[in-house]
Amino acid sequence: MIKHIVLFKLKDYAEGGTKAENAVKIKEQLDRLPSLIDGIVEFEVGINIIESDRAFDIALVSSFGSVEALGTYRIHPSHIEAVQYIRPRKQSSVAVDYEL
Repeated sequence: MIKHIVLFKLKDYAEGGTKAENAVKIKEQLDRLPSLIDGIVEFEVGINIIESDRAFDIALVSSFGSVEALGTYRIHPSHIEAVQYIRPRKQSSVAVDYEL
Protein backbone atom coordinates (compact mmCIF):
# COMPACT_ATOMS: atom_id res chain seq x y z
CA MET A 1 0.00 0.00 0.00
CA ILE A 2 1.28 3.46 -0.93
CA LYS A 3 0.31 6.57 1.04
CA HIS A 4 0.24 9.82 -0.97
CA ILE A 5 -0.07 13.08 0.99
CA VAL A 6 -0.14 16.58 -0.50
CA LEU A 7 -0.47 19.89 1.35
CA PHE A 8 -1.46 23.06 -0.47
CA LYS A 9 -0.93 26.66 0.59
CA LEU A 10 -3.25 28.92 -1.41
CA LYS A 11 -2.89 32.48 -2.60
CA ASP A 12 -4.98 35.01 -0.69
CA TYR A 13 -6.80 35.88 -3.93
CA ALA A 14 -6.51 34.16 -7.30
CA GLU A 15 -8.55 33.51 -10.43
CA GLY A 16 -11.39 35.75 -9.19
CA GLY A 17 -11.79 34.05 -5.82
CA THR A 18 -10.66 34.44 -2.23
CA LYS A 19 -8.55 31.80 -0.50
CA ALA A 20 -11.65 30.42 1.23
CA GLU A 21 -13.69 30.30 -1.99
CA ASN A 22 -10.87 28.63 -3.88
CA ALA A 23 -10.33 26.10 -1.11
CA VAL A 24 -13.93 24.92 -1.42
CA LYS A 25 -13.69 24.70 -5.22
CA ILE A 26 -10.38 22.83 -5.06
CA LYS A 27 -11.84 20.37 -2.56
CA GLU A 28 -14.75 19.79 -4.96
CA GLN A 29 -12.30 19.16 -7.82
CA LEU A 30 -10.31 16.66 -5.77
CA ASP A 31 -13.29 14.92 -4.17
CA ARG A 32 -14.57 13.77 -7.56
CA LEU A 33 -11.36 11.91 -8.47
CA PRO A 34 -12.05 8.60 -6.66
CA SER A 35 -15.16 8.04 -8.78
CA LEU A 36 -13.18 8.69 -11.98
CA ILE A 37 -9.85 6.94 -11.38
CA ASP A 38 -9.34 3.25 -10.61
CA GLY A 39 -6.75 2.19 -8.06
CA ILE A 40 -7.57 4.69 -5.32
CA VAL A 41 -8.04 2.79 -2.04
CA GLU A 42 -8.61 5.77 0.30
CA PHE A 43 -9.03 9.46 -0.49
CA GLU A 44 -9.63 12.31 1.93
CA VAL A 45 -9.49 16.06 1.34
CA GLY A 46 -9.66 18.53 4.22
CA ILE A 47 -9.68 22.31 4.47
CA ASN A 48 -7.63 23.76 7.34
CA ILE A 49 -9.68 25.22 10.20
CA ILE A 50 -6.96 26.74 12.42
CA GLU A 51 -4.90 29.63 11.05
CA SER A 52 -1.20 29.79 11.85
CA ASP A 53 1.95 30.83 10.02
CA ARG A 54 2.98 27.23 9.47
CA ALA A 55 -0.44 25.93 8.46
CA PHE A 56 -1.30 24.81 4.96
CA ASP A 57 -4.80 25.40 3.59
CA ILE A 58 -5.74 22.01 2.12
CA ALA A 59 -4.60 18.49 2.88
CA LEU A 60 -5.01 15.52 0.56
CA VAL A 61 -4.41 12.13 2.18
CA SER A 62 -4.79 9.15 -0.12
CA SER A 63 -3.79 5.52 -0.45
CA PHE A 64 -3.12 3.37 -3.49
CA GLY A 65 -2.71 -0.37 -3.81
CA SER A 66 0.67 -0.08 -5.52
CA VAL A 67 3.25 2.32 -6.93
CA GLU A 68 1.81 1.50 -10.35
CA ALA A 69 -1.69 2.56 -9.24
CA LEU A 70 -0.26 5.85 -7.98
CA GLY A 71 1.48 6.29 -11.34
CA THR A 72 -1.79 5.67 -13.17
CA TYR A 73 -3.48 8.28 -10.96
CA ARG A 74 -0.78 10.86 -11.67
CA ILE A 75 -1.16 10.64 -15.45
CA HIS A 76 -4.94 10.21 -15.53
CA PRO A 77 -6.64 13.05 -17.48
CA SER A 78 -8.99 13.83 -14.56
CA HIS A 79 -6.03 14.24 -12.19
CA ILE A 80 -4.20 16.40 -14.70
CA GLU A 81 -7.35 18.55 -15.05
CA ALA A 82 -7.49 19.00 -11.26
CA VAL A 83 -3.79 19.91 -11.15
CA GLN A 84 -4.32 22.52 -13.85
CA TYR A 85 -7.23 23.97 -11.89
CA ILE A 86 -5.21 24.11 -8.65
CA ARG A 87 -1.92 25.41 -10.08
CA PRO A 88 -2.87 29.11 -10.56
CA ARG A 89 -4.62 29.19 -7.17
CA LYS A 90 -1.83 27.73 -5.06
CA GLN A 91 1.10 29.54 -3.55
CA SER A 92 3.00 26.33 -2.85
CA SER A 93 2.59 22.64 -2.18
CA VAL A 94 4.53 19.80 -0.61
CA ALA A 95 4.07 16.07 -1.03
CA VAL A 96 5.26 12.80 0.41
CA ASP A 97 4.74 9.25 -0.86
CA TYR A 98 5.65 6.26 1.26
CA GLU A 99 5.01 2.56 1.50
CA LEU A 100 2.98 1.12 4.35
